[in-house]
Amino acid sequence: MNILLWHVHGSWTTSFVQGKHRYLIPVNDARDAWGRGRARTFDWPATAEELPLEEIHDADVAIVQRPEELERVPKGVPVIYVEHNTPKGDVPSTRHPMAGRDDLVIAHVTDFNELMWDNGGTRTTVIEHGIVEPKARWTGELGHFAVVTNEPVRRQRVTGTDLFPRFATVAPLDVFGMGVERLTGVTPYEDLPQHRMHAEVARRRAYLHLCRWTSLGLSLIEAMQMGMPIIGLATTEAVVAVPPDAGVLDTRVATLVEAAHWLLEDDAAAAALGARARQVALARYGLDRFLADWDRLLEEETCASR
Repeated sequence: MNILLWHVHGSWTTSFVQGKHRYLIPVNDARDAWGRGRARTFDWPATAEELPLEEIHDADVAIVQRPEELERVPKGVPVIYVEHNTPKGDVPSTRHPMAGRDDLVIAHVTDFNELMWDNGGTRTTVIEHGIVEPKARWTGELGHFAVVTNEPVRRQRVTGTDLFPRFATVAPLDVFGMGVERLTGVTPYEDLPQHRMHAEVARRRAYLHLCRWTSLGLSLIEAMQMGMPIIGLATTEAVVAVPPDAGVLDTRVATLVEAAHWLLEDDAAAAALGARARQVALARYGLDRFLADWDRLLEEETCASR
């Protein structure tokens, strides 16, 4: 199957392009938001091909992730709209931009997102995340905490950036991702290649998930599959992803700070939580299940359009 797919969400796309299909990725000279082409810091197979959009004529289906992409999809090509994000604005009454349509299906990445968006009668489905299992394994040898996030200065309360100092007083806080170099009071690691980031994160004692309002971060699942103990806010889909024996989730930040002290001091407890986190994440967020779910949906939508 030939699948038209813009490079919007690097981590999610890394999993998606591991399937058995041919993935047509628009590219332009500027490599801007409409033509990023192949990823440079992720490992994508050769079946993910970058081409100028005007040269893509044989797509069987289009994966759309932004409303503006719809007008760029060739006529007659069936569309699946992937919604990565939690709603913004008047939650829980925020109307999805694809609400009220009968010409596409919205594929949410979490049940929480499907619940909270007003989909307006448009057909929906949920395909939970699946990831390429990281090669790194947790050691916890450094008495530091790890956070993986993008644009924490601009997004502030969404990413829980204002909570960083609470944990930096317990132990050094190392923040990995894009747009982290402007942070103060922490050690930033700006946009490392994925394999290097995994290796570094796995050396930290625990993974902090401090997002107030976000979809389920793939970096959280990656940390779990590496065997890291989790400390995080009990918000959105995290309460489903991280069971009580895999980490400490709470809406009371003081409780999470106490957990940070505990896991620094108790090696056995940190290892036990991490082992359970890995077991849970491999079972629920494995790549094979993710790709099988997508194959079913792709088959359904292409067959229905014939």
